[in-house]
Amino acid sequence: STRCSRWGPRGVTGYRRRSDVAAADIDELYGLLVPLQAERLIVPRACVAEVIAWAPPEAMPGAPSWYAGTVAWNGRSIPVISFEGTLGQAIPEAGGRTRIVVFHCLGARLPAGAFGVLTQGFPQLVRLNPDVVKPDPVRSFPERSPALCSLRMVNEAALVPDLEYLESLIADETSVAA
Repeated sequence: STRCSRWGPRGVTGYRRRSDVAAADIDELYGLLVPLQAERLIVPRACVAEVIAWAPPEAMPGAPSWYAGTVAWNGRSIPVISFEGTLGQAIPEAGGRTRIVVFHCLGARLPAGAFGVLTQGFPQLVRLNPDVVKPDPVRSFPERSPALCSLRMVNEAALVPDLEYLESLIADETSVAA
């Protein structure tokens, strides 16, 4: 998939790192495997602000089913979504292992500067490098999709979320409801 080209032979090229090291000089990075109901997401560690305990979000009237609502985080109200829901899949019920992964916004469209994604467990820290991460040619996603691509990591697959797309999806929905 051409959408996987952001994950080049030298790591993630679609996400900027705050340092003097050029992206081409990064041989590995730390990522988080985020458990969903039937799959996992793989995200750069630097994109995650915090993993918080499940708290029922305050619903937003008229919102689509993937928009769970808002929760309080660091003195702000942040939107929380179901990644599965954004893919058109069934939204899992919250349980004892449910968490909210809080992502830093990559743009400026969400006033809180962050948004949450519901997970089905605590994310696992992993080291990513070209030897263990390969594009998964079995799955592909359309251009405007919450998933950029699927990656193979040794013996499992993980989805790479399009965080910029998710942020714009949330911002568009929030502005319609306002």
